[in-house]
Amino acid sequence: MSLDTKITKLLELIKECGSVVVAFSGGVDSTFLAAAAARAVGDKAIAVTACSETLPESERSEAIEFADNIGIKHQLLNISELESTDFVANDAKRCYYCKKQRLGAIAVWGKAQGYEWVLEGSNADDTSDYRPGLQAVEEMAGVRSPLLEAGLTKAEIREISQQWGLPTWDKPSAACLSSRIVYGLPVTAERLKQVEFAEAFVRKFCSNQIRVRHHGNMARIEVSSQDIPVLAQPNTAAAITSELKKLGFTFVVLDLQGYRTGSMNEVLNK
Repeated sequence: MSLDTKITKLLELIKECGSVVVAFSGGVDSTFLAAAAARAVGDKAIAVTACSETLPESERSEAIEFADNIGIKHQLLNISELESTDFVANDAKRCYYCKKQRLGAIAVWGKAQGYEWVLEGSNADDTSDYRPGLQAVEEMAGVRSPLLEAGLTKAEIREISQQWGLPTWDKPSAACLSSRIVYGLPVTAERLKQVEFAEAFVRKFCSNQIRVRHHGNMARIEVSSQDIPVLAQPNTAAAITSELKKLGFTFVVLDLQGYRTGSMNEVLNK
């Protein structure tokens, strides 16, 4: 299927929904989806950002900026996944519980405001990794994944985003902060802040993909392969180690495999 055909299919899918709420984090996928919704149904679309402890403040600020750039209506909705004991327990279905709660809250808000559907930003590449959140979406009435339905991959979404002049076309992929915490270690507000502040500090030294994985008393840093030598420089390594120890980590390690999506899933027996 050609890229133009996929775009046409996407816009038609959204039009079929009538009025829509876009679950909007300000990432590559949700920003593109919000822009597509604005094109497809105009004022019948609104972007809603679920603000919780799992969303970094920098991402919240960018979501506001990007929604304004697109010209779509925007609403901030305060929720807390930490109210869910299943989510806090942080087992292999953590993303399932998160999607259920977050999209459920957005759907309730949307219905109360007269919107017919909630749209979320899973894409065709998400089916190739362990994604329990997709199961949650499939189980929820009134929630659709138009990018996935249209067969759009991440690379294609970036390509179209560039064509449309979206500021996120080359933005590094993001994920909620809880995805950095090793399975079995309870998700707490304190640990989420440790990850947020640690990544903000590491980002001072490199601008590509960054993840600080929380393994209890150990912080495991993943960066793009070209940035590994940068962080391994003695002065830089010492500065990062000192800062992350101040945040409460005992050990700070640099993962020589570099950044890869879903590395926490490597411990799972699928």
